[in-house]
Amino acid sequence: MEIMCKNCHQIFTGHYCNNCGQPAETHKINIHFLWHDIQHGLLHFDKGILYSLKQLFTRPGHSIREFIEGKRVRHFKPLSLVVVLATLYGVLYHYFHINTFDSVKSPNIDSDYLNEFFATHFSWVTVASIPIYTIGTYLVFRKQGYNFVELFVLNTFKAAQRIAVQLLTIPALILFNHTSHIQQYSYTMYIIGIVLIFWTNIQFFNKISKTKAFFLSILSHLIFLFCFLILTAIVLVLSGKF
Repeated sequence: MEIMCKNCHQIFTGHYCNNCGQPAETHKINIHFLWHDIQHGLLHFDKGILYSLKQLFTRPGHSIREFIEGKRVRHFKPLSLVVVLATLYGVLYHYFHINTFDSVKSPNIDSDYLNEFFATHFSWVTVASIPIYTIGTYLVFRKQGYNFVELFVLNTFKAAQRIAVQLLTIPALILFNHTSHIQQYSYTMYIIGIVLIFWTNIQFFNKISKTKAFFLSILSHLIFLFCFLILTAIVLVLSGKF
C-alpha cells in the first residue's frame, strides 16, 4: 500500500518514509501524546547522560576512543553533555552567589567583573576553552593517528568529566564561599582536573607507553596554559578591564 508522507509528501511503502524517515502513522496531538513524548524524552535524556558519566569515571579513555571509532548509540552527544552540565553549574554558581575570585587582589583586574562574567557565561567559556585544549593535544599527540576534530571530541568529554566533579563538590564550594578556604578549594579542583586529564589520556592513547602518554600530557597542558593566558590577557585588554 502506497502512502504519502505527511512531512515531505514523498510516496512510499512500509512503516517509515524512505526520504525523511517520518513514521507512516502519526498520532493525534493530545494530552496523551504530550505525556508520552515527555516521558520518552526524559528517559532517553537521563539514560544517555548517566551512561556517559558512568563511562567517564570508570573507563574514560577507552570509552571515548570507542565513541570516536563508532560505538555511539548509548552515549549522550559530547557537546550537548558539556552544555547541559555547564549550564547547571553556572545556574548554581549564580544562585548561591559564589565568588571564586575573592582572593584576586590586583588594582589592574576587576575581580567582581570577572566573577560575574564567569557565572553568567560559564557554559560558553567552557565550550570556548575546548579548542584551546585541543591545540595542545593535537600538537603533542598528532602522530597517534587522530585528526583535530577527533581530539576535540576527546577534550569535550574531558570537559564534561571535570564539570561533573565540580557539580558533585558544589556543597563544599558553598561552604567555603567568601572564606579564606576558597583558594584551597580552587587548587584542589585544579589538581583533580589534572589527574583526570592524565588518567583519560593514558587510557585513550593506548598505543604508546603510559610513561610517554603521561609526559606528553604534561607538555600538552603547558601549551594549553600558555595559549589560555595569552587569550585571557587579550580579552581583558580589549574589554578595558585590565
